Amino acid sequence: MPPLFRLSSWWTRIGAVVQTSEDKMVLHPVMSKLHGKLVVLASASPRRREILTNTGLRFEVVPSWFKETLDKALFKTPYEYAVETAKQKALEVAQRMPLKHLKNPDIVIGADTVVTVDGLILEKPVDKQDAYCMLSRLSGKEHSVYTGVVIVLCHEREGGETEYKVVDFYEETKVKFAELSEEMLWEYINSGEPMDKAGGYGIQALGGMLVEYVQGDFLNVVGFPLNHFCKELGKIYNGSPESPAYKIKCKKSPESDGPCTSVSRLSKEAVQPDISSFTNSDSVHNVVEPEATKSNNEGFPHSLVELLDGFKASKTLFTASKLGVFDVMSDSGLTVDEVAIQINASVLGTEKLLDAAVSIGLLHKLKCEDKLVYRNTEQARQFLVSDSPLSLHAYILHCNDMIWPLFNHLESAVREGTNQHERAFGKKPENVFQDIYFKKDDMVMRFMNAMHSIAKVSGRDVATAFDLSRFRTACDVGGCTGAMAYEFTKAHPDLSVIVFDLPAVIEMRSHFQPLEQDSRVSFVAGDFFKDDIPKADLYILARILHDWSDDKVHGLLSKLSKTCTPGCGLLLSEILLDEERTRPSRALLQALSMTEGSQRSATEYSNLIRKHGFSPVHTRYTDNLLDAMLFVKDD
Repeated sequence: MPPLFRLSSWWTRIGAVVQTSEDKMVLHPVMSKLHGKLVVLASASPRRREILTNTGLRFEVVPSWFKETLDKALFKTPYEYAVETAKQKALEVAQRMPLKHLKNPDIVIGADTVVTVDGLILEKPVDKQDAYCMLSRLSGKEHSVYTGVVIVLCHEREGGETEYKVVDFYEETKVKFAELSEEMLWEYINSGEPMDKAGGYGIQALGGMLVEYVQGDFLNVVGFPLNHFCKELGKIYNGSPESPAYKIKCKKSPESDGPCTSVSRLSKEAVQPDISSFTNSDSVHNVVEPEATKSNNEGFPHSLVELLDGFKASKTLFTASKLGVFDVMSDSGLTVDEVAIQINASVLGTEKLLDAAVSIGLLHKLKCEDKLVYRNTEQARQFLVSDSPLSLHAYILHCNDMIWPLFNHLESAVREGTNQHERAFGKKPENVFQDIYFKKDDMVMRFMNAMHSIAKVSGRDVATAFDLSRFRTACDVGGCTGAMAYEFTKAHPDLSVIVFDLPAVIEMRSHFQPLEQDSRVSFVAGDFFKDDIPKADLYILARILHDWSDDKVHGLLSKLSKTCTPGCGLLLSEILLDEERTRPSRALLQALSMTEGSQRSATEYSNLIRKHGFSPVHTRYTDNLLDAMLFVKDD
């Protein structure tokens, strides 16, 4: 029997067992305890989702934003690294959900799978060459697959503070690869399957052809040790004293990508925590300290130090982008010397820049064929390479050239309460858009590039935030390159969109139009403060209102109100502040530039726009660069 057929049948039989036997014997007693609770899987892995779905467990998927950049050298064993990574994934989602999703989860499940061979931890390959290096190491050898799993139990205490109790564990499975020929290696790599799999292979699919035997939990190799998970869940909800749960209290911002380090370190002997809020059992779980979190500097202000170094990380991103580091990287990777030649920089300076970029998760540094090479991360490929469809390259350069100089004069801005363009650029413009950007073609192009990149990244989420089927025509006021408009026509086949912007912008729009033209997007030149705005069923204001003074905002809204008939829509897209202005926000930091405009919360925008005869319908927090609000003109 061919290996692929054998393993595919194995997977099918396991799925059947999970649904019939495992579900009834292990999960059924727990299901009643989970009824009505919000269970969240902090992973985008389709394999973990499938394994848990087959059990009958009801859960939501909220992928974690935690960057997997923990230093592997700090962990004594691979499983400690996997457990800590899983913990940070789960805690990031547990903290973010109440703020961004407006939901308080009861249970968050995090998982991380690593493959280890010859003392080396192998995660997901960054490209085909990396996959080749990984699979070559595994050829003819036995290796271990570790999955770290963390269950975070969330309980909101009086006063709004959330308490987290954590159960963590790991599973190890031994896997032996056959001797792999070059032909088989490249045939498998070219199938594309290795690219999102730890160790570069998927045992449940084509990767099964590479495997001679498995010792241990097969599903653990797929990505989730279901049997062990069920046992731990049973201990939690059936009151077993064996479950090593411990409290963890995290003060870090959910928008931070760093690990949670502020831990309530409670010794096993000192505390018996009350978990009655999580179970119907009267028993309690012993509290133990995980090895990976032990430290003698628990009072150290980690979050402050991250803030102190934050500007260095930003400038690393800006400089690498301006020098074209991400553009020159090849799929096979480049050495320091090769990158230095490509970006016309010193070898010493290039090495320091590349290593700094690796440290903040922008590049990979790998040893392949006895040399160290640097490659783009998947995030860099998608958002930092200048010709990528979703590139933020232009906006990053805009931040470096236009925003960074302003923030160099932040102290003066705070003391005076004024914009610092005169100090930063040597002139005091009447306003940013009429002077700095629109007197030279290159300035126009630079600004349009920046706005285009923001619209490309955020446009789809804004366009799909609401059901707009009732509208047939829309006008994107200040729509710049039309990137947002094209996203709206993609999402709504019956909608046509007019882009209304300054003549200088409309004249240069051809530089940004997609290869496949959409006749439903048209362009009209004009000044939305002075000229008549085209008639439409829906008006889109994306990144417009926050830039202008209250007088100009009211003038624009008054004009739109007079133009609109009852039932006409107004879609506002901005970064929405939280109501108390206490949570971390890009808008609060942006406000420090002291433009004549204002950053606002959803309530403040609602109150503002109500004054002009529009009623709010819905607000959508997108987890992207821009949020969205929909209003309708009153009768």
